Amino acid sequence: MRRRRLLAAFAAAVLVAPALGRAQEGGGSQAKASYLPLKSVTVSIVRPDGRRGVLTVEVGIDVTNRALRDQADLYLPLLNAAYVSALQPYALGLSPGQPPNADYISMVLQRATDQTLGRRGAKLLLGSILTN
Repeated sequence: MRRRRLLAAFAAAVLVAPALGRAQEGGGSQAKASYLPLKSVTVSIVRPDGRRGVLTVEVGIDVTNRALRDQADLYLPLLNAAYVSALQPYALGLSPGQPPNADYISMVLQRATDQTLGRRGAKLLLGSILTN
């Protein structure tokens, strides 16, 4: 029981310490404001048994330019639509059972980000890539 409490206290300290450090520096809100999480992108794939499956990609963008960040915030639905349009042809071309190529997905989604926002400056960040 004591070990559980110790682990819980350690986990809480690990999660809270970075936030406290940024708040004390005074730059916490600016550093936090550059990251913009987006909805997961889901597209259809063909599974090894021939049935339809789903490819899910978690994405976010990092925008340090405040004006571009505000524009990206307004363009969230357009970004999501651009990601689906860019990723669907690739996903349907995957051979059944073939794992997705994270480098290619990153390149395609970064290109869609630049085209949708009309300029460079937003860096695409990939989370997990799941097939089901």
